[in-house]
Amino acid sequence: MTTKTEAQRDAETTVEEAVKADKAEQADKEAAAEATEAETEGVQDDDAAEAAAEAELAALAKAEADKPSGVGQGAGAIVSVALGIVGLSGGWLGTIASARAQLQGQLTTAQSAGIAKQISAMYGEAWHSAALVGGLFSLVALVIGAAVLARPAFGAPGKPQALWIKSTAWAGLAVGVIGLLLAVAKYTDLILGMPGTSG
Repeated sequence: MTTKTEAQRDAETTVEEAVKADKAEQADKEAAAEATEAETEGVQDDDAAEAAAEAELAALAKAEADKPSGVGQGAGAIVSVALGIVGLSGGWLGTIASARAQLQGQLTTAQSAGIAKQISAMYGEAWHSAALVGGLFSLVALVIGAAVLARPAFGAPGKPQALWIKSTAWAGLAVGVIGLLLAVAKYTDLILGMPGTSG
């Protein structure tokens, strides 16, 4: 049986240590490669998350831009209320129409006409003209108020109408209805009709 010499044993030990060192170096390289790969994946994940956040912000900005601002509806509601008030008061145009009808009645009625005919021609026609103008303003106010209230049904679904727009449009609608009823009552002489005369 042969015994190993000390030199052989030293050589084997050196080889074993070299193999161990090589394995340790290989393990270090693999660990470094895994760390680099994990870092790259982390950067890619961060980039993907950042891109997703930017896409979401862009989508929100586009949705906000596409959303109706309600300016037109608000303006329509306010115009409806204003026209309803003009319809109730008669306004400048009603005064002009009334004065014109009175002047026309004076020009077309003969001096020899009866009192009832003169009153009807000069004052009754003027009263009816003012009622007609007020009724037209009230009708327009009513139509605009109803259109503003009906607008969300034809707009983008899920977009609620602002409460102030809705309440103002309802006010315009109500004032328009009241003005229209009063105009009809004035025109048909249910309210403040011409006084009865004999002759």
